[in-house]
Amino acid sequence: MKAGNYDAIILGAGGAGLMAALTAGQHGRRVLVIDHASGPGKKILISGGGRCNFTNVNATSQNAQERYISANPHFAKSALGRYEPQDFIDLVTSHGIAFHEKTLGQLFCDGSARQIVSMLMDECDKAVVYGGRVDFAFGLDVRDVAHDGVSFRVAYGKLAASAPRLIVATGGPSIPKMGATAFAYDLARQFGLKVIEPRPALVPLTLGGDDVLFRELSGVSAEVIATAGKAAFREAALFTHKGLSGPAILQASSYWSNGDPIQIDFLPEADAGALLAEAKRANPRATMRSTLEKHLPGRLAEALAAQLALNGNLADQSDRKLAEAGARLDSWIFHPNGSEGYAKAEVTRGGVATDGLSQKTLEAKAVPCLHFIGEAVDVTGWLGGYNFQWAWASGVAAGEAV
Repeated sequence: MKAGNYDAIILGAGGAGLMAALTAGQHGRRVLVIDHASGPGKKILISGGGRCNFTNVNATSQNAQERYISANPHFAKSALGRYEPQDFIDLVTSHGIAFHEKTLGQLFCDGSARQIVSMLMDECDKAVVYGGRVDFAFGLDVRDVAHDGVSFRVAYGKLAASAPRLIVATGGPSIPKMGATAFAYDLARQFGLKVIEPRPALVPLTLGGDDVLFRELSGVSAEVIATAGKAAFREAALFTHKGLSGPAILQASSYWSNGDPIQIDFLPEADAGALLAEAKRANPRATMRSTLEKHLPGRLAEALAAQLALNGNLADQSDRKLAEAGARLDSWIFHPNGSEGYAKAEVTRGGVATDGLSQKTLEAKAVPCLHFIGEAVDVTGWLGGYNFQWAWASGVAAGEAV
C-alpha cells in the first residue's frame, strides 16, 4: 500500500484497470491501482467457468456497430481498431498460456483463468524495465475523490494519493456478490458527466403467467433461434426453475426490455410447417409428440405437443391446423416478466455516456485527464469474449494517454 504522488491513479483492478496500469507503466509512468477487493481480477477468475473467455476473434472494429450495444454504436471502433484480438492473443502466447477456440470465435484458457490474472500482474511488474512503476492497494475503499483543477486527490482507507490523471475502471453493478457497485456512475455524476440508465445484460429471463409451466422443464436445453426486437441468436437455450437461460437467451436479453416478448424458433434447421406436413404424408399414424421427439429433447417435445393440443394422429389433423402449429413452433412467443437481475447478469448495459468521452482516450471532454473505461462506459458487447476485448482495448487507450 502506497501513499503519495503518481502520474496516474486507477480505480479498479479488473481487466480494464490492469490493462491501463500495465500500459501506462510500460510507458514509464508511475501508477497506483486501488481496489476494495482483496486481490486483482476477481471477475476474471470466475469468467468462462474458471477458464476465462479472454477474447473473441470477431471482436473487431469492423463488427463494433453490430456486436456492441451503445447509444453511440460507432464509439467503440477507435479503441477496438487500435488494440485487436490478435494483440491480446499475442500477449497470451508470449506467456506460454495454452488456449483453444470453443465456438463462434470464443477463446478460452486450456488451464485456469488465474493464468490471465498472473499474466497481467507480471506485465505490470515489467513497468520497472521501462522506468515506470505500478503499485497496488487492495482491500481498501475509496472514501473521497477531489479535483483542484490540476490534480486528483483520492482518499482510500487511511491513506491518500494524488495524480494529474484518474482512470475509473470500477465496472458496473453486475454480480454484486463480487463487490460490484455503481461507484463509477456516482463519480461520473460528481464530475458532471451523464449516465445512460444502467440495467442488467447477458442475464437469464424469468417467466410467469401462462408461461410458468415451462419452468417445469428445468435443466432441459435445445439449440434454438432466440429473437428480441431485431436481434436474433442461434445458440442453446436452457429452461430453468425460474425461466429461460443459456447462450441464446443471454444474448437476446441485452436487446430485451420489460414488457417485450421473446420469440423462439424451436426447429432452426427446418420450416416447422413443412416438416409437419411431410411427417403427415410419410407416417400418418405418428403423433405430434413423437414427431417432435425426433428433433427435440423428449420433455420439451412433450410440453410443446401438449401446448399445441393437436390430439390423435397427424392424419387426424387438417393441413391448416398443422400449418398453424408449425408457425407457432417457428416463432413461439414468450412473455418474460423480468430478469434475474444484477445478481446473475454477466455485464451491465448502459453506463457513462459516450458523448461526454473522447473516442481515442476515453477522457472526459469536460474534465481533462479523467478517464472512464471498461464496463463503466455505455459499451456492452455480445456474450463470448467481446466484453473482455473492450476491457483490454479501452484500458490500452487510456493507458497510452497517461
